[in-house]
Amino acid sequence: MRLKNKWESDSKQYRRYHLKQMIHSVIYGLAIGDALGVPVEFNDRDSYQILDMVGYGTYNQPAGTWSDDTSLSLALIEHLCEDSDLNELMDKFVAYRQGYLTPFGYCFDIGVATNQAIERYLAGESPEKCGGTSERDNGNGALMRISPLALLLHENFDFSYRSKIIEQYTKLTHAHPRSIVASILYVQFLIGFLLNIRLEKLLCQSKPYFEDYFKKKPEYWKEYQEHFRELFDQDFYQKSREEITSTGYVVDTLKACLWCLGTTKNFEEAVLKAVNLGEDTDTIGAITGSLAGAIYKLECIPERWIEKLANRSLLEEKCHQLLEYMDK
Repeated sequence: MRLKNKWESDSKQYRRYHLKQMIHSVIYGLAIGDALGVPVEFNDRDSYQILDMVGYGTYNQPAGTWSDDTSLSLALIEHLCEDSDLNELMDKFVAYRQGYLTPFGYCFDIGVATNQAIERYLAGESPEKCGGTSERDNGNGALMRISPLALLLHENFDFSYRSKIIEQYTKLTHAHPRSIVASILYVQFLIGFLLNIRLEKLLCQSKPYFEDYFKKKPEYWKEYQEHFRELFDQDFYQKSREEITSTGYVVDTLKACLWCLGTTKNFEEAVLKAVNLGEDTDTIGAITGSLAGAIYKLECIPERWIEKLANRSLLEEKCHQLLEYMDK
């Protein structure tokens, strides 16, 4: 009996340690990629070179400052841990504009589509109908904030269930089928990396699941075929840097992030390659960072970058909150 109790205790301790490492790898990866990209957001490719975490630049912020990508991800963590409804999550998005969950108590950046969704909510629209539905509403503002869903869902092996949850949270700000397909691809890939499946194998194994799910909804299948199918072809990862576009358009963003992963061999190399692509550097850095964190794990994220993150205590607090929720 004592041996059994000890085994159960050791098993619980290992699971908690594993969850803690997993949470930190994704959230620190996200915040680091975000902070590396903030000073050079909107800059043209090859007009600068980021080799380490620096400050000022575009928003005149100190080194280590993260933006709405990380703040809205922290808001999602709070919402998930509180088991609150979508109205309360939208309230957190509203509060973000006043400085909630920010590095220094003020908001210096927010995406156009996300801001418009917040305005619709404040005008009385239900959260489920706040996201823009036109083709022009396909920025990366949902993609950048939904990585916590992968952490929460990684132990659920129902692909369809996970996809429906991802769809629900994407629609809050971005309701066009293209953005929804991108979010499903991103979070499901992130889950695969958390389960220690490498990119090449994941692309091969997951393709039938994605295609079976998207075929059930013609609007999703159309978007997948026209914009995302090449992600599953090895030739995509042989493309030159000049062939990769790094705008805030959700298709460009997801492709750029996966290309950075598929053409590098460690966390540092991946995120630096991402932020040096130019244009939407913070979000492409943040998403690449979350994916690379999941692949290479916490021990491979440079400690010097973790130490430089602004308001690290807030990041730690939210990571711990999610750990306590998941380890019930």
